[in-house]
Amino acid sequence: MKKLFLCCLLISFLSHSQNDSLSLKYYLPQDISYNQNIPTPQEVIGFIPGEWHVSHDRLVQYMRKLAEVSPRISLEERGFTYEGRPLILLRISSEENIQNLENIRQEHLQLLETQSNQNDTENMPVVINQGFSIHGNEPSGSNAALLYAYYLAAAQGPAIEEKLKNTIILLDPSFNPDGLQRFAYWANTNKSSNINTDPQDREYDEIWPGGRTNHYWFDMNRDWLPVQLPESQARIETFHKWYPNILTDHHEMGSNSTFFFQPGIPSRTHPLTPQLNQDLTKEIGTYHAKAFDKIGSLYFTEENYDDFYYGKGSTFPDINGSIGILFEQASSRGHAQETDNGVLTFPFTIRNQFTAALSTLEAATKMRSKLLNYQRDFYRESRKSAGNGAYVFGSSSDPARAWELVKIMRRHQIQVHELKEDFSSNGKKFEKGTAFVIPKNQRQQRLVTAMFEKRTSFQDSLFYDISAWTFPLAFNLDYEENASASVAGKEISNFEMPSPSAPEKSSYAYLLDWNNYYAPKALNQILAKGLRAKVAMQPFRFGASEFTYGSIMIPVVNQQLTPSEIHEFLVKLSEETKVQITGVNTGMSGGINLGSGEFRPLQAQKVALVVGEGISSYDAGEIWHLFDQRYNMKITKLDTRNLNRANLANYTDIILPPLWGGLEENVAKKLDEWTKNGGTLIAYGRAINWLQRQKLVDIKLKSTNVPAKNISFEQRGDFRGAQVIGGAIFEARLDRSHPIGFGYSGDRIPLFRDNTIFMEAEEESYNNPLKYTENPLLSGYISKPNLEALAGTVPFKKIGNGRGEILLFTDDTNFRAFWFGTNKLLMNAIFFGQEM
Repeated sequence: MKKLFLCCLLISFLSHSQNDSLSLKYYLPQDISYNQNIPTPQEVIGFIPGEWHVSHDRLVQYMRKLAEVSPRISLEERGFTYEGRPLILLRISSEENIQNLENIRQEHLQLLETQSNQNDTENMPVVINQGFSIHGNEPSGSNAALLYAYYLAAAQGPAIEEKLKNTIILLDPSFNPDGLQRFAYWANTNKSSNINTDPQDREYDEIWPGGRTNHYWFDMNRDWLPVQLPESQARIETFHKWYPNILTDHHEMGSNSTFFFQPGIPSRTHPLTPQLNQDLTKEIGTYHAKAFDKIGSLYFTEENYDDFYYGKGSTFPDINGSIGILFEQASSRGHAQETDNGVLTFPFTIRNQFTAALSTLEAATKMRSKLLNYQRDFYRESRKSAGNGAYVFGSSSDPARAWELVKIMRRHQIQVHELKEDFSSNGKKFEKGTAFVIPKNQRQQRLVTAMFEKRTSFQDSLFYDISAWTFPLAFNLDYEENASASVAGKEISNFEMPSPSAPEKSSYAYLLDWNNYYAPKALNQILAKGLRAKVAMQPFRFGASEFTYGSIMIPVVNQQLTPSEIHEFLVKLSEETKVQITGVNTGMSGGINLGSGEFRPLQAQKVALVVGEGISSYDAGEIWHLFDQRYNMKITKLDTRNLNRANLANYTDIILPPLWGGLEENVAKKLDEWTKNGGTLIAYGRAINWLQRQKLVDIKLKSTNVPAKNISFEQRGDFRGAQVIGGAIFEARLDRSHPIGFGYSGDRIPLFRDNTIFMEAEEESYNNPLKYTENPLLSGYISKPNLEALAGTVPFKKIGNGRGEILLFTDDTNFRAFWFGTNKLLMNAIFFGQEM
């Protein structure tokens, strides 16, 4: 009877929206009054939430209006997205609290300090950060934010006044403005006056890449820890500015589901998360259950989702003394569609999200002292368990990568110090100026531990996301986990990497060390300027200065620019890119001389990236972002719809990201012809399988076949999932003399892998410049059969094809924009592919 009632209720609200009779009464509690001076959403945006999908501009318009008219709301401007949309935050509380907001914030932050036991938590407001729709095509959250903001501004009576008095609400109405705008356009332009609930209707199948991601197609709910995107940087700054006691993250899931709230599966909680955190999460869940029981909405908990990777919105708070809560609402994907639970309407999804926002507020106020005390005790215990040692990390050959990691640490309010003086530990040398120190005895020591740990044993073998993210490995840095804190020098307070000394003017040649992370950015500008440049295939030296494989030489003579113009350009370039450029006045170097044939000429590269239907948008976006944001290199995005008629002759390199399925057979023939004429095709992951099927490459793949023994029908999903490499870190040997290894200082490199494509090594060792070691696992989960299969295989191959070549990468060299340590592998393929 209950299911029948719900289906009838849903169909009823579907007909309401069709007849334009949807009203705010469907959403709002009706046992209280509302201030008539506060405009309703429809008075500003032109429709009742749920009739249409709100675009980000209208969402912001309404929030600004509320902040203008309501003394309960203060609006904060926090920057802009890549597409120029504002990142706003509403700070909501009682009028008295709003007027005293900074003092309240400072008092709240005292809970994190050593003298926190002196704070009176009985009389402090609790802080909750409520964020909506970090995936833009999960829009019920942001549309519910319209109603929630109205409710907080307009609701009247003792109950709401008491809540506002005891709560500071940080309301982020759209974690992902660019994605929300993209999806709203899709859903609204495909809406019919007579709503079609057929799931096969175009409205429910948005075009590639969809609205889930941001401008560069990143899943921003994986960027809370790496903090590489402007939207993430704004919300992380807010988090560390306030340290909320609860942070909620409103999502959507498959249309045939119901509603999920945390906790997730207990065995998949990260061991660094205190048990009390999960206990409080479960207690908060009782408030959600009560609220959903009241309106008759189905829900579930402790299934499907986990609390392991700390880079998600629901888990990042857990390692920072807060309680992270994930909400997942079954998605209507448009305005209404048929599901296993009846017709699911957009208004129904909005109401559930609004209900969860209200129940979070209820739980926060009822559990206020408990939550405040938990946060205080979290940091008190954190300091007690910290120890007196320090982490040290750095790279004497490439300070840029170390500085980029420093930036992340500082964004997380982690204390980072300069190295007082050079020292060695466990065979690793750390030099002042290129290495940095993180004392363990600090407030953020648990977060540091989570970012630096290497973990290879787990309670569970299934992960909702990756199982490893060790930051010094991601940056390919030397690091020491147990150095003395006495090696720490002055604390670093800014993000700015020091500039190298300007190159002295030369009438002969300039040298650019390829080790620096930003060397490709510098080389690209040198070639774009029309300057001739060559790459060294062997090491050489000038006095005490060593120049290794891949060093770049720019001769002064026979250039389009005068010697003075070249010097002026390179001085400016060195300052801009932070890359050391050295002027020399002789070609008589130690090792190969500058006129040697071992210096090979380079050409400006024109690179294309295949995008569109069938391509992994995440991987494509990582590459686009790397070229556009890191290296300031132009890259042409070729859509799969147009590949058949595209003129490929314009490009020196084409990058083919992992595929879902495959591309047309004619495309394979076209790529084959293009490479035979001298092009370099760079393929990643599942694109290798497609190339193999199309007979463009012929490689030996190692497979694993693990029979299911003593596995019940109920356990079959877990058994299959355990054979997946969801994301772990592995060690490979690197041949630095091979062009793919140019610019690296060691013969080992950590690689991030999330697939089971195992390429067999070739008999000639020089054709295996990257090869997994016999015990390759550094951090993360992999099944024993897969680990045995992976050992000794190769993550990179070069296949000659006529005058060109096909370069294969099994692993993601650009993972989530924070895997700085392997970005240069792709750049080497771009600039030096012809020398491989």
